[in-house]
Amino acid sequence: MASDKDLLKDALEQFRISSEGDSDNRENAKEDIDFARLGNQWPENIANDRKRERRPMLTINRMPSFCRQVVNDARQNKPTITTRPATGGANVFTANLFDGLIRQIQNQSSAGIAYDTGMESAVYGGFGYWRVDVDYAYNDSFDLDILILPVENPLAVYGDTLVGGADSRDWNFAFLIDDMPKSEFEKRFPDADLADFDEKSDATSGWVTENTVRVAEWWRREAVKKKIVKLSDGTVLDAQVYLENKPLWDAQQLTVAGERETASHKVTHRLISAVDVLETNDWKGCYIPIIPVYGDVINQEGKRHYRSLVRDAKDPQRMFNFWRTAATELVALAPRVPYIGARGSFNTDAEKWANANTASYAYLEYDPIPGMPPPMRQPLDGGVAAGALQEAMNASDDMKSVMGLFDASLGAKSNETSGRAIMARQREGDVSTFHFIDNRDRAIEHTGRVLVDLIPHIYTGERIVTVLSEDLKESHVPLGKPVKIGDNPNNPAEGISHVFDLTAGKYSLVIKKGLSYTSKREEAANQMIEFAKVTGTGQLFGDVIAKNMDWPGADTIEQRIKASLPPQITGEGPTPQEQQMQQAIQQLTQAVQQLQQENQTLKADKEVELKGLDVKTKEIAVKDKEVAVKDKQVNLEMAQVGQQAVMTDLGMTQGAANGGGGADGSKVVEALGMLQKQITQVAQTVAQPKRKQGRAVKQPDGTWKLEAIESPAVMPQTTRAVN
Repeated sequence: MASDKDLLKDALEQFRISSEGDSDNRENAKEDIDFARLGNQWPENIANDRKRERRPMLTINRMPSFCRQVVNDARQNKPTITTRPATGGANVFTANLFDGLIRQIQNQSSAGIAYDTGMESAVYGGFGYWRVDVDYAYNDSFDLDILILPVENPLAVYGDTLVGGADSRDWNFAFLIDDMPKSEFEKRFPDADLADFDEKSDATSGWVTENTVRVAEWWRREAVKKKIVKLSDGTVLDAQVYLENKPLWDAQQLTVAGERETASHKVTHRLISAVDVLETNDWKGCYIPIIPVYGDVINQEGKRHYRSLVRDAKDPQRMFNFWRTAATELVALAPRVPYIGARGSFNTDAEKWANANTASYAYLEYDPIPGMPPPMRQPLDGGVAAGALQEAMNASDDMKSVMGLFDASLGAKSNETSGRAIMARQREGDVSTFHFIDNRDRAIEHTGRVLVDLIPHIYTGERIVTVLSEDLKESHVPLGKPVKIGDNPNNPAEGISHVFDLTAGKYSLVIKKGLSYTSKREEAANQMIEFAKVTGTGQLFGDVIAKNMDWPGADTIEQRIKASLPPQITGEGPTPQEQQMQQAIQQLTQAVQQLQQENQTLKADKEVELKGLDVKTKEIAVKDKEVAVKDKQVNLEMAQVGQQAVMTDLGMTQGAANGGGGADGSKVVEALGMLQKQITQVAQTVAQPKRKQGRAVKQPDGTWKLEAIESPAVMPQTTRAVN
């Protein structure tokens, strides 16, 4: 590892290379800024002579009006940084998260100020800068945020002059200097020893003065070897990033499928003085985060020249100042033309005549000389002043021609009369200065490249990040945790589960140029209003017009108008397929209702029929009971007949026994047993009478009829014993 002494030697050598390589550009930038912005437009020797002679010296600075035309046009047309998936492991959802996070970074750090400051420096001086930095999100937080900050003094940056390119992607070193008072230096760096600055050399010349000490941010990029890993799902990432987020990969059951070394770059940020390394920090990205924006770039024999918009317009501006001053001086000197008269004409009121060119008097007395006219002024040659004004106008036209900005571009009336001609001249002015805006867009594109490279190293682990939509609506997204995402923002649960991992995959950069979102919205609102006036269809999209208005209450008006519109107009109604399905459902519902009514009618009719059947059933049941009673009576009578028959047989048997020639006694016993069985059967029949059964039968005319089903009666049989 190199010692501080060796590091300082390398730093001072790189600073010398940058300082010498850009010395001409820096001197020209100083002159251009001093001329156009500070208005120091008279050469020093001429200015001194005029001051000594007390002659007028006017400066009518027209440079800012031309420069602001380009700068403000660029302010209205800032490009948008967007990303797209480029390799495996990358996806559209995470690309959208990158876009929202970049918008949030630009918004919270007021990146527009940085972009505008760099653009102004490029237009007025030929080059400008802004920077990307990292700081804690809050004083009491360990989370880091990325910031885009302006560089107000472009002459404080010393870039790598050994490489070319439209941006700083290939820079291997850069310096951002700050000449701070010695008291401030001692307070900020109490361990630094000012006695070391006594040893001055050519390399440290300018780093220390009687009252100031130069402190420089030294950015250095070195080629290194690093290890990358390939996960089981094909994702390729830095081995260090994998180790820092290993729990996240383990939770997804992803393992390392391969690893290898590859070429990369390491960026180190050091804070140095001419004799000491004050601080050292490792930068997470692989680019030096100082973004240059150039004006008109010319490469002559390997040396790059950065030219401002005003570089070639300084001479016409000086001419304009001179001729306007000359015309003013000639007109102002008209009252100072001397009086001419004969000798002796001014003896009376001599003091008044001596001050006649500087003071006003009601009258002057003179001494008449015979044969001579009274004193009079020498007439002023007005043609000289008119010629000076004409030359001033010519110088003004020269300024417009040199910069390519004419009256139509400046909003002034010119020879063009039709709207098409005015727009054509404005377009000509925009084209002639478009390279300034295009170079600014390239710088913003490189800013996006730095952000995409840096974001995976800063927004890591399980944290919640704030993102902005294109219309600057804020939302919060957790990293490293499954979340529901889908097409329905009002019901995220309908979406699919996704884990946002900013370290997985690679993303390419796309710059969308044109009007800003706000400018597009305002222009769209104006065109919609005109369209509504022509077609008379404003009531169909009044909510859209209100949405694009930029005044308080526009959202409320939009909601009210939208609520009053039919769903089919707002796009929230059913699709044609859904309408067909709804019609089919309505038809089926009507059919079901009709069937239900018919069913109710049938039920009512059947209830009436069943009530009639119930009456008939009861009548049949009564008849069954009557029949059962009759059966019981018949059975009883039959039992009585059988009993009489048995008694008769018994009497005959007894008679025979008394006669001595009667029947056998065993037969009598058998006859008594048979009689007992018959009596038991009759008793059971009487106790459990037979029931007649019935059934309902539907007739051909639709009515119902109850039919009885009779079983043949089983009558007890009497058996007589026969000898």
